[in-house]
Amino acid sequence: MTQDRKSLAAWLQAAPMMLVFAIFFLLPLVFVVIVSAWDYNEYEMLPAFSLRGYTDTFEGCIADLPELCTILKTYLKTLELCVLTWVLTLLIGFTVAYFLAFHVRSKTWQIVLTLICTIPFWTSNVIRMIAWIPLLGRNGLVNKGLMGMGLIRQPLEWLLFSEFSVVLALVHLFTFFMVVPIFNSMIRIDKRLIEAAYDAGASGWQTLTNIVIPLAKPGIVIGSIFVITIVMGDFVTVGVMGGQQIASAGKIIETRLNALQFPAAAANAVILLGITILIISSLTRIVDIRKEL
Repeated sequence: MTQDRKSLAAWLQAAPMMLVFAIFFLLPLVFVVIVSAWDYNEYEMLPAFSLRGYTDTFEGCIADLPELCTILKTYLKTLELCVLTWVLTLLIGFTVAYFLAFHVRSKTWQIVLTLICTIPFWTSNVIRMIAWIPLLGRNGLVNKGLMGMGLIRQPLEWLLFSEFSVVLALVHLFTFFMVVPIFNSMIRIDKRLIEAAYDAGASGWQTLTNIVIPLAKPGIVIGSIFVITIVMGDFVTVGVMGGQQIASAGKIIETRLNALQFPAAAANAVILLGITILIISSLTRIVDIRKEL
């Protein structure tokens, strides 16, 4: 009986958060799935079961085989941008976290430097994104500097409104989401393990690959989930830094919404959600992140 009361008390304590989760996450998600299965025309949604939103999305894809249709190319481009952003944020985030965890001895300075990393978040993402335009533009500081040093004879066109500028902005915006989880995992590593590895004659690379990286896996996976889920659905950064010339999965949803084709937009959102869940499921197979939450 005592055990039953403890179990009931635990459920009652978790009930408020479960209610919030259900209202603000599960319920909207259910509505999106339901709307994705509605019919529609040029003017309105029709609350009748139809998979038109999905069929219209992949219309002509079978006929175009073996060539990829536009929608599949768009999703592949989104995955490409996501992978590039993930790799770069992982490299930068891991390096910064490693420096904070193992080269900054003072706890106070670790906190101070971590807080400094949050300074960019004191301004809007849009402002931080637009700040790159005067630097990367045809007459921007980067091109003028390179021309002034005689390294180039004419401005580099690919610096702005290109995949390069999109990935650069995404890395700038979301690297912090990789730094914090990895740093949180690294700070828990017993420093005596590092000392023991060096005493046993291990090189720095061996210590990194055999001790630091395996023990930092939970933070790497959590940071990867943050970055991937944000980048997969991003359309503002792709639109602004790509000069509205680069398509993405998020951009497709925005276009459908602007055209008032809500079932088609919901269908694309469900497809994007499914792809993202598959990626996250693959990542969570690497390590049980529930121990870190």
